[in-house]
Amino acid sequence: MPTNDTPRPEPVATNAFERVSLPATRLLAGLPSYVPVVVVFALVLLGAFLGPWGAIPLGLVVLFLLWMLALSWPRLRPSERLMRIAVVALVVGLAIIKVVPR
Repeated sequence: MPTNDTPRPEPVATNAFERVSLPATRLLAGLPSYVPVVVVFALVLLGAFLGPWGAIPLGLVVLFLLWMLALSWPRLRPSERLMRIAVVALVVGLAIIKVVPR
């Protein structure tokens, strides 16, 4: 399996929120690209099968997705913003369903 040895660009902070988030974004940039995806997927699966307590891992996913959305908001086109808001709304809806069962 070929590896891509080209380094990723260093995250650059342009406002206060990005400056505060810079250590975490550097950490994420240093991880293999599949790690955040696998962790988010695992948290969603865990949340889906845990019953009412599943709202906790789903809440962590929502916080992570909102953080990523806030960081990328100025660079996104309106359609991209809408798609990301829809994903966050979907996970929030799943968390609400977990907390308030039928």
